[in-house]
Amino acid sequence: MNFEEKLKELEEIVNKLDGGNISLEESILLFEKGVKLSKACQRILNSAERKVNVLLEDNSGNVSKEKFDEVKE
Repeated sequence: MNFEEKLKELEEIVNKLDGGNISLEESILLFEKGVKLSKACQRILNSAERKVNVLLEDNSGNVSKEKFDEVKE
């Protein structure tokens, strides 16, 4: 299952839990599954963040790589 599929399933779980028309036992099972999906999505996002780098060229023509979130415009 890719990120988008995991996220869609997580959204469906949230909608079911918000609806309130399910038993306590089913709510607990869905909650557990939702937590697992949430953690899996977070791992995927963390991995993607580590992979995203921006190459910057300074005035002397040297190229350096910085983390995406550290790049200042």
